[in-house]
Amino acid sequence: MRIGIYGGSFNPIHCGHIALARQLVDKGYVEEVWLMVSPQNPLKTGQKLLPDATRLALATKALKGEAHVKASDFEFALPRPSYTWNTLEALSTVYPQHQFSLIIGADNWQLFNEWKHPERILGHYPILVYPRRGYNINPSSLPQGATLVDMPLYDVSSTLIRTRVAQGKSISGLVPPCIVSDATQACLALLHNGTDRQKL
Repeated sequence: MRIGIYGGSFNPIHCGHIALARQLVDKGYVEEVWLMVSPQNPLKTGQKLLPDATRLALATKALKGEAHVKASDFEFALPRPSYTWNTLEALSTVYPQHQFSLIIGADNWQLFNEWKHPERILGHYPILVYPRRGYNINPSSLPQGATLVDMPLYDVSSTLIRTRVAQGKSISGLVPPCIVSDATQACLALLHNGTDRQKL
């Protein structure tokens, strides 16, 4: 099976994450998408995260009923920080029957050379780059193995959700209805645990 690995903090998961994953499957780029909930992004070491178990639980609940999109805790058992190369190699070892692709945003593509072993990733795993507002990529500039996917822009972010919760605003329509209450409570707990409102 062709599986797309969509890594992220999912802090918390939102409708944009899910819509993107669905589109990748619907358009035939992959047959399934695994949302890889990351315990620690090496490039975001200062980010205040909801607990690992909370982010995974929210993602799992949000994806209930999705036939081809799943939440994965695979990285939880790997050494930290979570380097994508290590994750992909471990996945290939555990699931040799599958073909894995990496799904990243245009913003991360511009930082790709700062990742650990970017040349190895590019040489062994197809990379699907999705558009992000403010990050223009010329498809012809991409190296062999990287593809700019035909995808709409999804202007929602986990930062926006946390900020709205901090401001006492609703997040309905930004996250699946089934997790509105849980995500709100989780973000409030993060705020009340001493997180500076300005750093949400």
